[in-house]
Amino acid sequence: MGVISSIKEKLNQETTSGEAAGMEKDPGVTRLFFATDVHGSSACWRKFVNSADFYDADVLVLGGDTTGKAIFPIVDEGDRYTYTRQGDEHTIDDDEELDEFLDSLEDTGYYPYVMDEAEYEQLQTADDAEERQNEIFLTKMQERIREWIEFAERKLDDTPVYACPGNDDPFEIDEVWESSDVVDLVEGEVVDLPQGYQMASTGWTHPTPWDTDREEPEDELRERIEGIVSGIDDYDRAIFNFHEPPYDSQLDEAPELDEDLRPKFGAQSTEPVGSEAIREIIEEYQPPLSLHGHIHESRGHTKIGDTDAINPGSVYSEASLQGAIVDLRPEVDVVGLVRG
Repeated sequence: MGVISSIKEKLNQETTSGEAAGMEKDPGVTRLFFATDVHGSSACWRKFVNSADFYDADVLVLGGDTTGKAIFPIVDEGDRYTYTRQGDEHTIDDDEELDEFLDSLEDTGYYPYVMDEAEYEQLQTADDAEERQNEIFLTKMQERIREWIEFAERKLDDTPVYACPGNDDPFEIDEVWESSDVVDLVEGEVVDLPQGYQMASTGWTHPTPWDTDREEPEDELRERIEGIVSGIDDYDRAIFNFHEPPYDSQLDEAPELDEDLRPKFGAQSTEPVGSEAIREIIEEYQPPLSLHGHIHESRGHTKIGDTDAINPGSVYSEASLQGAIVDLRPEVDVVGLVRG
């Protein structure tokens, strides 16, 4: 327990000690650290950025679904703050306690929004309430990404950081990521990596039950990905960074849902929900490495032909970062899946 606590503490520190606190790396190796589905968790972002020092990583890759899922309303009643959680009303009596609570919400992916009683009432009853709620939600997403970029600018010097949106990410966040001099948004692009590798990325998926922003039918998804990977020079030195995992790969097992989108049998029954188009493309091109996310519960490392395929999974709601360490030599060496 002490070692695990120490790892979590070191990863969450805002330091630039440069100590090789992670797994030792052989000379001449390029180390890639991959994480995904942080869903607005500021703790996960800090740990992701700190992974450059902690794991001695030369390249950081953030997979899709960077934004959170919900606004968390808090009402300022003048002499106290109130909020509702799981049907129960809670009270905060002072600003110090409020600040601690706000930090905990941000670390677990929520967007806290403090408002007075009049605004809270308007957001429930006004004719344009839904539109206003959506405006606040989007603004909070953009503000957090700006904060993340500022953190990365303080922490990182020349470590390349590549981020790709996911199906849950609204298009309006792209311009914020693109404003960064530290983080490169690589949706739909092929980028050159050390050791002669190239990485092709997309966060688009085939249709989900939730009708998210970046999803499309399998045939259109395949056409999109074919267009991206056509820019790769050598598929023996290719890395596919596709948010959705390939179908029936052991990286895409999710709880089976009923017609009301609730897990059947207490989430004990699972089924493969990945993309057939992505599996076909991996089987056809056989890159040495394929990086995925999307299905939080399906953490793992498997083989599809000669391709090492990875989904590090996600437990962002616990403010914990899961990731994968991969060493790029003339060949790909998957060092392991980690959590901190």
